[in-house]
Amino acid sequence: MLGSTLAFGMMAVAIRLATAHVPTPEVAFFRNAFGLLALLPLLVRSGQGLPRTTQLPRYFLRSSIGLGSMLCGFWAVGHLPLTQAVSLSYSTPLFVTIAAVLWLGEKVRMRRWAAVILGFIGVMVIVRPGSSDFTPGTLVAVLAAVLSAVVAIQIKQLTRTDSADTVVFYTYVFWVPLSLVPALFVWVWPAGIAWLWLAATGVAGTLGQLLWTRALRLGEVSALTPISFMQLPLVALFGWALFGESLDRWTVLGAGIILASNAYIAHREAVLARRAASQSPTAAAKPGE
Repeated sequence: MLGSTLAFGMMAVAIRLATAHVPTPEVAFFRNAFGLLALLPLLVRSGQGLPRTTQLPRYFLRSSIGLGSMLCGFWAVGHLPLTQAVSLSYSTPLFVTIAAVLWLGEKVRMRRWAAVILGFIGVMVIVRPGSSDFTPGTLVAVLAAVLSAVVAIQIKQLTRTDSADTVVFYTYVFWVPLSLVPALFVWVWPAGIAWLWLAATGVAGTLGQLLWTRALRLGEVSALTPISFMQLPLVALFGWALFGESLDRWTVLGAGIILASNAYIAHREAVLARRAASQSPTAAAKPGE
């Protein structure tokens, strides 16, 4: 999870550097194209060949919504202070909780609802609607989190029948042509060091996704989630060193509230998952064991 966090942090920095040379839709396209190129050798080396699936229509829908989230998130990283954009991206688990109730019919009790409400207070602290410091661009970052939450629910459904690598592979298969369409309308040929930043977005993004899915398979969400918060000080350091950004006290306060809310939600989900597993008939010992 730490490796995944560092990879996603470096991807955010590369996106910021790339957007100084090419438009956001084009950054998204090259992120997906280079990401797919980075993924293919790993799949071939495994000796299993290209993954197979029977859920292509669902992957198309997942990838379309995911592309919308990506474009909004990339725009936020490219045009907002890095710490603010990343802090608002951490609101995704709040929307995931709501989507799980509406979409999957999951039951969420009072303590988790309280954590969700607390998280939204953190979002409001960062966005500060109605204040002189409010910028509409922060709403783009929030929209990215909303769409990312929808994608998270779709991934949860897809992984019931497909492996994590299959989900990642077919996501890229659809992402590349889908992201090419908006990129063509604003196309600018990259030059010089722009190619390095564009390639870095794809490689770092793919590495982050692969490490993330494996971390969740090896460990508990409640233990891993706090590690992912290390992305915030990482991007804050690069924001200061590369772009001269200073830490805004409202962003720090709001981020702290959101991260505390996320940590509690992850903890409660892990507790409930263990409880459900212990009560499942399959968890009972078989005769002779």
